Amino acid sequence: MESEANAKTTRQFPRWVSYGIVLVTILLGLLVFYHTNRYPRTDDAEIFANYIGIAPQVEGPLIHLNVHDNQFVKKGQLLFEIDERPYEYALERAISDQAALEGQIEDERRRIAALVSAVSVSQANIDSAQAEVTNSEQGVRRTEAEWRYANDNLNRLEPLLAKQFVTADQVDKARSLETVDAEALQQAESQLQLSQSRFKSALAGHERASHAVTTLEPLINQRGEKEAAVKDARYNLNNCRVYAPFDARVTNLTISEGAYAHVGQQMFTLIDARTWWAIGNFREGQLQHIAPGMHAGVYLLSQPTVRFSGVVDSIGFGVTPDPDLIGKLQPGLPDVQRTLSWVHLASRFPVRVRVENPPKDLFRVGESAVITIRGN
Repeated sequence: MESEANAKTTRQFPRWVSYGIVLVTILLGLLVFYHTNRYPRTDDAEIFANYIGIAPQVEGPLIHLNVHDNQFVKKGQLLFEIDERPYEYALERAISDQAALEGQIEDERRRIAALVSAVSVSQANIDSAQAEVTNSEQGVRRTEAEWRYANDNLNRLEPLLAKQFVTADQVDKARSLETVDAEALQQAESQLQLSQSRFKSALAGHERASHAVTTLEPLINQRGEKEAAVKDARYNLNNCRVYAPFDARVTNLTISEGAYAHVGQQMFTLIDARTWWAIGNFREGQLQHIAPGMHAGVYLLSQPTVRFSGVVDSIGFGVTPDPDLIGKLQPGLPDVQRTLSWVHLASRFPVRVRVENPPKDLFRVGESAVITIRGN
């Protein structure tokens, strides 16, 4: 009996071992499934960094090229230099034009001051001539009154001479006085005409002097143009030397010293070495376990055993729709496919992970990577 029990136990042992293996496998599978969904991972990732194309803002011969392809440059380092002599001449010419305008304004200001002084003198001449005319008019009125009195007295005495009520001597005196007053009236009228002529001449001179006075406004309005020309020339001169805007890696250098640089023509590319990202595509079902601020691990295929710490920056909110599912969106009506695909693959959205303290000589744009989300 004991031997039969031992034999039965021996026959059941492999069965229990099989049950144990299946149970352990199920538990491991559940654990892996939980870990995979709780801490998503993807090997569909690449390294990315911001980059800019470097192109000159002025044109001319390239006299100094201070970088070479794939060189690391620091912020403020001189990258290249374009022949600056034409722009120095342009700046000197603009400054000279500005100085010439200021000199012209000063000369015009002195000329206007002289004209204003002439206007003041002519105004004084007008006042003097007007006063002279007034005095002459008063003199004419006075001499005219004296002549009328002498004339009336003569006309009164002459009839009395025939009746011998007056003597001939009295009549002769009255006639002489009338003649003197008449001549005085003529002289006063001549003086009045002369004063009026002088007054008209003073008015004409004042009008000419007033019209000759100009304004500085047309010249002053040119100051802005001349100042802008100087600033533009100085700006172009400063752009003959181009410096690195940030710590960067030079790449795709396609020019050498002696070449003629054209405005806007890209010479090389600067990769911003300050910040690096790993951008990975995660299935839409995994996005609920990913949030900005979570810690992540980044592995490079060139250094698979080294883990770089990262932080989730953002999660993509849009990808190009699959035309096999929704058709093509176009003007008019949507073009929906008549066939039906029975296999639907989950969409994947890009997740941007910022690498913390990346080494400057290891990361490259487009390098393959693996991202694991480590949670909060």
